[in-house]
Amino acid sequence: MIGCFFDHHHANWSEAELTWFEALLDEEDVEIMAWALGTLPVPEKYAGAQMDAFRKLDFVEIPR
Repeated sequence: MIGCFFDHHHANWSEAELTWFEALLDEEDVEIMAWALGTLPVPEKYAGAQMDAFRKLDFVEIPR
């Protein structure tokens, strides 16, 4: 999920957005997934437009 988000969006990111993503990589995968799915609240330091884009999950193909 994280890699797909990076691949889909990173070409247009600013330095601040890259820094945000690098900080996100230090978090536990299960917490990142919970934030993306809305099962845990997003910490204030990750809240904002970039997390909103991440939470859309439009960069991941989910078989149904």
